[in-house]
Amino acid sequence: MAAGSYVVLVPPEARGARLDRFLAAFLHVSRAELQRWIGAGRVSIAGRAAAAAARVRAGQRIVVESMQPPRTQALPDERVRIEVTYVDDEVIVVNKPAGMVVHPARGHSGGTLVNGLLALGFFRADALDEGEGEGDHSIDQRPGIVHRLDRGTSGVMVVARTAAARERLKEQFNAHSIDRAYAAIVVGQASDRTFDTLHGRHPRDRLRFTTHVRSGKRAVTNVRVVERLRGATYVECTLQTGRTHQIRVHLAESGTPVLGDPLYGRVPRDAFLKRAAERIGHQALHARLLGFAHPRTGDAMRFEAPLPDDVREVLTDLERHSS
Repeated sequence: MAAGSYVVLVPPEARGARLDRFLAAFLHVSRAELQRWIGAGRVSIAGRAAAAAARVRAGQRIVVESMQPPRTQALPDERVRIEVTYVDDEVIVVNKPAGMVVHPARGHSGGTLVNGLLALGFFRADALDEGEGEGDHSIDQRPGIVHRLDRGTSGVMVVARTAAARERLKEQFNAHSIDRAYAAIVVGQASDRTFDTLHGRHPRDRLRFTTHVRSGKRAVTNVRVVERLRGATYVECTLQTGRTHQIRVHLAESGTPVLGDPLYGRVPRDAFLKRAAERIGHQALHARLLGFAHPRTGDAMRFEAPLPDDVREVLTDLERHSS
């Protein structure tokens, strides 16, 4: 939204809501951006600067002095090659290869998907003006990014071209209304099951996540066996939630880690599987399907990405080895 002064009257149905959540939804801006305004003392109630966690009351008059959002600090990188599946005025759908980082972060200042999309000129001006960070990532390093795939995971992703599209897609992800299906080769004999667990940072290894926590976010993964192989299983995983490393954690902690997973897996005892993992060089996990409502029209959109060559070739070899 444009920088300026706004007066918001709290409706009765919003009574008791957190100030930052209420204003972010009411003004159609990201919560991170709204919190930036609050931190700068630009949101006041009765002439006093308000706190993000304050609870609003019906009829309250809130004055908001919005700020110009920071421009992205990410730089275009023409060396990044991107397979674009679909593009229109609102969204870009890409097939991300394994090994590509999604957005700049500590240790990855360039060579990312965002750097490549910037070089292609796909982002509109308002999308470049605002992003929302997570963890230690700067809020201005990820324009258009509404979800991520791990570096070693390949597959289909949607990226917003405009700020409005980004907010509407984020709403769908937060509501868990996005259709997502992943293909994976796992070590061991997996079974059809649904994981419904807590999910949080590992208490001793900050790079990992785990289900063995007393408090955390809910994580739900549905696993379906597609094909049983010698010493391995080809499975499809569908998500009801989308936590960091969710599929990898659920599969590993149930005793069937993703083949080649460098963080949650282990070196297979079977020599054939060991060589297969070494050939791939990353986790054999692929986002094969993504479905969402178009952020402007509401039309159902559905995209699929075939298995990458390295995973497909290993799967074929495992099928032959199992016959």
